Amino acid sequence: MTPVIENCVKELRAQRGWTQQELAAAVGVSRQSVNSIERHRYVPSLPLALTFARVFGRATDEIFRLVSES
Repeated sequence: MTPVIENCVKELRAQRGWTQQELAAAVGVSRQSVNSIERHRYVPSLPLALTFARVFGRATDEIFRLVSES
């Protein structure tokens, strides 16, 4: 089975009322990168995942979760 990384970035961003552009500015990436992460097309690097955790005030594993593909 291939491991898959799921995330709740979109939900956390929506809870704060932020646009993708606002979140992108907060974590230091492009809006397109945020879009790709939210759509599960791109898995961020560890430093970027830690930055998301800091921005959202959550543990990294509350935002990004390793699951197995069925």
